[in-house]
Amino acid sequence: MKSQRAVANIKRVCEQHLNGRYDLEVVDIHRQAHLARDEQIVAVPTLIKRLPLPLQRLVGDMSDLNKVLFGLDLRMRGQ
Repeated sequence: MKSQRAVANIKRVCEQHLNGRYDLEVVDIHRQAHLARDEQIVAVPTLIKRLPLPLQRLVGDMSDLNKVLFGLDLRMRGQ
């Protein structure tokens, strides 16, 4: 349930703030456990932002808009 909420929240944020300028891949780590190991995922749900650098990891249901925008480099801390 938390992962489904995270996917819905991050899709909404991306559509509102990145307007088609993003690629989002959802991975089920139960079906692809090797990816969890390779990506060093220790908590779920985890969002990994690869580009632009630096790589960022956000954990949780992505409901804290300010935290998500900051993690995606779309907002400065404190805004």
